[in-house]
Amino acid sequence: MPKVLISDSMSNVAQKIFEKNNISFDVKTGLSEDEIIKIVPDYDGMVVRSATKVTKNIISAAKNLKVIGRAGAGVDNIDVSFAKENNMIVMNTPGGNANATAEHAFALIMSVLRKIPFANETTHKGQWEKKNIKGNELSKKTLGIVGFGNVGARLSYLVKGFDVEVLVNSKSLESRKKDYPHVKNVSFEELISKSDIISFHCKASKDGKPLITKEHYKKMKPSVYIINAARGNIVDEKDLNEALNENLIAGAALDVFSNEPAKENILFNNPKVILSPHIAASTAEASIVVAEMVANQISDFLLKGIKNNTV
Repeated sequence: MPKVLISDSMSNVAQKIFEKNNISFDVKTGLSEDEIIKIVPDYDGMVVRSATKVTKNIISAAKNLKVIGRAGAGVDNIDVSFAKENNMIVMNTPGGNANATAEHAFALIMSVLRKIPFANETTHKGQWEKKNIKGNELSKKTLGIVGFGNVGARLSYLVKGFDVEVLVNSKSLESRKKDYPHVKNVSFEELISKSDIISFHCKASKDGKPLITKEHYKKMKPSVYIINAARGNIVDEKDLNEALNENLIAGAALDVFSNEPAKENILFNNPKVILSPHIAASTAEASIVVAEMVANQISDFLLKGIKNNTV
């Protein structure tokens, strides 16, 4: 009987699927790298979310591991190339939390435009800041979406009712433009210069370098807002902080950081930035969907050799 380690907290729907398929499993969360190394040789499959870092040391110790499943889209916490070198399949669940992430990006957009966190905080303190809080409307603005996968596409539909012009920078969009007549694919330079809001929904560059730096901010509208719910290293946080302090741009909202968990960050306490702790995909609905997807995919692979959503 195949055996699977679930090393991160997730919906128990995954356990029910493994039980249904007669696959043995253990739920052991919050383990250190050394603790995982000691037990991982006992398992044929491993399920993670974002907390567990599947390192070279873990992979080297996993003598019987055949598949690593990520309940989510990003696989930055898995050494994918080393896993492949060791004949392990790595799977993710693309689209499973796309709506949740897109909705969070939309919430960040509205929050930064209307200054919701500041309004909430000051009102709770009995400070009636009505005269000092003047927001901006989303209606008739230009939204630039960098990257147009499941999340970027979903966000483009969420803003349709606001009469927003949507600019997209995506290499893959050209082959499927007919499916998205409501967006316009443009160069990165055109997108950053014309957009009122720029939202990132792309992969980080392979060399780890940020996609926008200080020079890019100088080409943007001073009224622009930056939204990042994709990957932390897409945005250089030092450059972003300087751009905000020098009034090169109006504000920003981030759900992801270059180093997580973010216990310290140069953007902390900058009043022009809204921050959330990488929770874009954290909804009750999405947690069930990704757990169900990853458990089914691992079951199909271990029992039938079927490979779904390999990376």
